[in-house]
Amino acid sequence: MAERRLRSLRPLKRGPAQGRGAGDDRAEAPERSMDPRGDAAGVEVENRVIDNAIYRDGRRVDSPPSLADTIKRLRDTDGAMAWIGLYRPAESQLRSLAAEFGLHELALEDAIVAHQRPKLERYGDTLFAVLRSARYLDEAEEVDFGELHVFVGRDFVLTVRHSEAPDLAVVRRRLEADPELLRRGTEAVLYAILDAVVDGYAPVVAGLQNDIDEIETEVFRGDPTVSRRIYELSREVIEFQRATHPLLGMLEGLTAGFAKYGTDEELQRYLRDVADHATTVVERVTGFRQMLADILTVNATLVSQAQNEEIKHLTQASYAQNEEIKKISAWAAILFAPTLIGTVYGMNFDRMPELHWILGYPFALALMAGTCVTLYLVFKRRNWL
Repeated sequence: MAERRLRSLRPLKRGPAQGRGAGDDRAEAPERSMDPRGDAAGVEVENRVIDNAIYRDGRRVDSPPSLADTIKRLRDTDGAMAWIGLYRPAESQLRSLAAEFGLHELALEDAIVAHQRPKLERYGDTLFAVLRSARYLDEAEEVDFGELHVFVGRDFVLTVRHSEAPDLAVVRRRLEADPELLRRGTEAVLYAILDAVVDGYAPVVAGLQNDIDEIETEVFRGDPTVSRRIYELSREVIEFQRATHPLLGMLEGLTAGFAKYGTDEELQRYLRDVADHATTVVERVTGFRQMLADILTVNATLVSQAQNEEIKHLTQASYAQNEEIKKISAWAAILFAPTLIGTVYGMNFDRMPELHWILGYPFALALMAGTCVTLYLVFKRRNWL
């Protein structure tokens, strides 16, 4: 089984903020000071644009060749909406778009630096959403997390991806195939993106459930490597929980603003459906975390029981070995006694009275036998024999 590892964003290198004057001595934002990326110079700006289009009455009416043309045609077309999709864009590109659409500096910094928690902020007429996508990689048995930033204005949607997922091309095709939904404006695009991100969690939930089932089997089978797998899976579940749990607050915020911002009734239903799915995912993930904690406890208990059994067997083996040693020692002592007596009388000194005594030989034999019997009875009483 492939070793599990937690996959996260791998952002490009960036350098100092562009577009600021040489004499600008403003303090660097915390996000930038913590940003490990260097300069992205030399990358063609337009290569960062995945797709950009002008929509009117729910239909794609233009696909400008550049962002400048997109902005110009958006301004020249009444009732039009622009949807610009970027993938890890250069900072200069984002700043130029921010100047055109009036994006707030704080939201812009978040989109440049990335590594943000999921959140929803409103800056005037512009909504700024940060979403964390997730996908389950079957071959590696791991979860790959991504990050998406969405700016939603009255007549524009700007999406900034910092990872491969989610695939917004699928979302765009879905909306373009449903002009009635796309006609409802930029909020419809935000709904479709939210729906795609939340729907993308379903395979992850299924993959994690399968991993947990496998771990349960390994725990009761006594696999010695299961503890490591439980720990690594717990890390992924915690990261997944961080990606999904804030969605509930975000969707509650959108729901609370339905009346104030005049959200279309049909979109309200769609967003409530997304909230239901998100709630289900969050509940499942919370359950996964508790299940893994319980499994870890059970595994620790089983390991402890196995260790106790092993210690018991070792103790029994040691006891049996001690009993054998006691028997061997007792018989050695019994046999040593006549050997000692025989050795003494075998020295053949002239001045040993027993050597010339007619009863000397029977006396020696009787002494040997008596000593052996006495030792036997002593060891028998002490359960050595």
